[in-house]
This record gives sequence, C-alpha cells and structure tokens, in this order.
Amino acid sequence: MLLVVKILLKIHYIIGIDMAKNKGTRILITLECTECRTNTNKRSDGVSRYLTQKNRRNNPQRMELKKYCPHCNKPTIHKEIK
Repeated sequence: MLLVVKILLKIHYIIGIDMAKNKGTRILITLECTECRTNTNKRSDGVSRYLTQKNRRNNPQRMELKKYCPHCNKPTIHKEIK
C-alpha cells in the first residue's frame, strides 16, 4: 500500500498536479500495443503498455508511436488509449 502511494505521489509530481491551479497543458497518457490483441503467436501472454506525457495544445488528437513490445519481441505501433 505504501509503495502505491509513493508511485502516485511521483506521478503527481512529474505531471505537476496541484489542486489550486487550473488544468495544465501536459497530460498523462497510456500507449498500448496494437498487435498484442490480435497476435496469437507471441513470446508471452499480456499487452505492452507505456506511460508517457503529451501536450494537450500541440497534440489534441490521439498519439501513435513506434515502441518496442516485449510480448511481440519487436517494435510495433502503440496507440493512445483512455
């Protein structure tokens, strides 16, 4: 439980969440592998997810990046999920 609280505090510190301020332009997003859901010939079970930030004003649409997927064992397209 203490570890979860420490991780949440680090995330809040990184993205600069403050209850007294307005919403910032940078938001925390999750990128998920698009091939893990359909690929049955994977190295291991599961779905690759990355946690990152994006600027809401510069990138209003959903983000797509090519990242390494340890489950597919190759670089794949990772799309932003909600």
